Amino acid sequence: MKWQDFGRSDNVEDRRGQSGGSPGGRGGLGIGTVVVLGLLGWALGIDPRLLIGGVEKLNNMRQGAQTSTMQPGQTGTPADDTGQFVAAVLAANETVWSEVLPREKGIPYVKPKLVLYSGRTASGCGGAQSAMGPFYCPRDQKVYLDTAFFQDMKRRLGGGGDFAYTYVIAHEIGHHVQNLLGILPKVQAAQLAAANKGEANNLSVRVELMADCLAGVWAANAERKYQFLEAGDLETAVATAQAIGDDRLQKASQGYAVPDSFTHGTAAQRVQWLNAGLKSREVDSCNTFVR
Repeated sequence: MKWQDFGRSDNVEDRRGQSGGSPGGRGGLGIGTVVVLGLLGWALGIDPRLLIGGVEKLNNMRQGAQTSTMQPGQTGTPADDTGQFVAAVLAANETVWSEVLPREKGIPYVKPKLVLYSGRTASGCGGAQSAMGPFYCPRDQKVYLDTAFFQDMKRRLGGGGDFAYTYVIAHEIGHHVQNLLGILPKVQAAQLAAANKGEANNLSVRVELMADCLAGVWAANAERKYQFLEAGDLETAVATAQAIGDDRLQKASQGYAVPDSFTHGTAAQRVQWLNAGLKSREVDSCNTFVR
């Protein structure tokens, strides 16, 4: 993947290395606890972030500490190679979506911040831990990323490479696009009114698959603009989408899959919707709520 010719976004907030950024300190949770809570969330059909955040708050209260409120990090383009890569991918997303959203949906693209952190930090949606993986918080319109996740992709998820990492970032930016389109607030309201967990989880799956599709829309439009893809790049993104399907993750963690507890979609579904965006290059092809 040829990303060096991309511009660099200055909408990066770098909190890496902040004091208190590692899990297991005062008020924090050990990595073993976080992993157990993550697996429990998958099994029960509960967003692991809710469990981790809730237990972290309780832990803080018991120790007489307040929930971590990290100071804002340095804003701008980081100087290190990883920071440069993230800033470049973010810039390419900004450029493409600033063209696509007004053209196709008649709305401006509001650029989100991307927060780089190490271990743990605070977000508008509660505490963030590296074990949770990258996520988008609609409350503060920021993407949170501990780049150690990229190493986890190589070691545990069978994926890796620049375009695989780019797909992960583009997926989270896809959630920001959903927020700008007014989709996330409607889904959250529908989840609160859902008759059961299975129905609420199904809505979550549709949101995640749409973000996969929007990542494909971005990649297809970016390729037309930059010609940045190289042989094998698309295959790495597909392999990553397969590796992080709910069915594969659950089978790896507990030996079997529970479809009603899926929150992100199966491996096949994630590949299907990523390809749908890559082929169409259009936002309207990503309506997972009518299929």
